[in-house]
Amino acid sequence: MKEKVILAYSGGLDTTAIIPWLKENFDYEVICCCIDCGQGNELDGLEERAKLSGATKLYVENLVDDFCDNYIIPCVQANAVYENKYLLGTSMARPAIAKRLVEIARKEGATAICHGATGKGNDQIRFELGIKALAPDLKIIAPWRMTDVWTMQSREDEIEYCKQHGIDLPFSADNSYSRDRNLWHISHEGLELEDPANEPNYDHLLVLGVSPEKAPNEGEYVTMTFEKGIPTSVNGEKMKVSDIITKLNELGGKHGVGIVDIVENRVVGMKSRGVYETPGGTILLEAHQQLEELVLDRATMEVKKDMGNKFAQIVYEGKWFTPLREAVQAFVESTQKYVTGEVKLKLYKGNIIKAGTTSPYSLYSESLASFTTGDLYDHHDADGFITLFGLPLKVRAMKMQEIEKTNK
Repeated sequence: MKEKVILAYSGGLDTTAIIPWLKENFDYEVICCCIDCGQGNELDGLEERAKLSGATKLYVENLVDDFCDNYIIPCVQANAVYENKYLLGTSMARPAIAKRLVEIARKEGATAICHGATGKGNDQIRFELGIKALAPDLKIIAPWRMTDVWTMQSREDEIEYCKQHGIDLPFSADNSYSRDRNLWHISHEGLELEDPANEPNYDHLLVLGVSPEKAPNEGEYVTMTFEKGIPTSVNGEKMKVSDIITKLNELGGKHGVGIVDIVENRVVGMKSRGVYETPGGTILLEAHQQLEELVLDRATMEVKKDMGNKFAQIVYEGKWFTPLREAVQAFVESTQKYVTGEVKLKLYKGNIIKAGTTSPYSLYSESLASFTTGDLYDHHDADGFITLFGLPLKVRAMKMQEIEKTNK
């Protein structure tokens, strides 16, 4: 009886070529697993393609709500953004995918999992760390790193290989952007983006929206509500998280929101340049942060900012299934107890403009913040505070004066 391998299958040229390659070189029974995290029409026609390519079976697993509720929301609550720009769209999806691949492998009695990530990228790390954490006994096959067996070096090579194995599908050898899409975002790499000196060709590149220049000349208001750091409605309509992100994607894309051009530091050590479209996610994070401004005290905000950066690094590096992620997430969740309220925003030509925030747990006191003297604040108290707060500065300055006089 042949051993089974679970292939993380997208239906693209790479993973299609991998199917006959696995059978030819390892004599595996290949079971494909396509994880739907909100890729849209990219999933059309996959079953026929997988079977035609030699797979025994295809699983199409809808993880959209799991992805939103258990991976996106913790990152939103942490305000997790990698290197101040990247909203972790691909990074958050990989552990969800890895977990389901392991579950399918257990169900099918497979001995290995195969993925089509390259040896230069972050995804190989994210997939494999997830698999190792959840199923250390399973073998991992990464064809692009097996250069003694995987000899294909180009799309033309892969197309020819498929044809030699009776797979004649309408793949094109034309150069195009390398993209990854899910409900949260779409990433673009390649072509003119490979040179940081080049301006992106946004007319050719954008998928989820338009550039700010092509956005409407009239702004649009959006109102959101949150309960304990979780979004619950948009413009008065209660929705589950996945529907909220879908709606915000539509609004943000329309107004040119959430387009980021970044040169980031990959885990493997190199820099890479990419353009990310995250229209709904950008609005959601901004709204969440505006609500936290009202309800979190200064000391908590300060530590939470550090924890958010740490959380982003953990997720980016594929360390989701670790005690550290659980610990940082537990801290973040403890800060969300009172992050409840309503946020109003105005979207206009790529901008998100604050238009009013309210919360029953707001720590903002109008009487304290105004220029009039309230009962809780006596201006004279500032004298003693500044004296003590500035004491280290004054002591050092006095010492420096003393030294200067001595050395004259």
